[in-house]
Amino acid sequence: DNHSHPSDVETRKTLLKEMFAEIGEGSHIETPVNANWGGRHVHLGKGVYCNSNVTFVDDADIFVGDHCLIAPNVVIATSGHPVLPILREHNYVYNRPVHIGKNAWIGSGVQIMPGVTIGDNCVIGAGSVVTRDIPENTVAYGVPCKVIREIGEKDKEYFFRNEKLDVRE
Repeated sequence: DNHSHPSDVETRKTLLKEMFAEIGEGSHIETPVNANWGGRHVHLGKGVYCNSNVTFVDDADIFVGDHCLIAPNVVIATSGHPVLPILREHNYVYNRPVHIGKNAWIGSGVQIMPGVTIGDNCVIGAGSVVTRDIPENTVAYGVPCKVIREIGEKDKEYFFRNEKLDVRE
């Protein structure tokens, strides 16, 4: 059942292992979650967190790397239809796998289109539509999603905008 009680941790773990092709240790998915094939083509690494209302259009494989964060209302689609109307009239469909690298953060309401690869350590801004590959270690957002900047030294110093990172050991 896609709507098990949040406090029933063991039932939820069992259901997730049955639903998904792979679910790594420490991964957690908030409900509701939607998947065309019940998650049979979804491969989640270790420590992945998916917030509520994530949709996996898993007609082809979806690979999510270790320690990814996926915000609410994200759609990861592996299937689409041709632009040419006559082909759609004949029910043409294409399916292409999606790859999301480790430590990626996918913001709220992002839509990831078929065949896209998002590199390791990427941040995809809320509301983006990702139609092309995004290289590792970048911040990207927009419609269509474009690389805005690389993740670099400043990110080791600042936590949020101009707020200093205060790390105590």
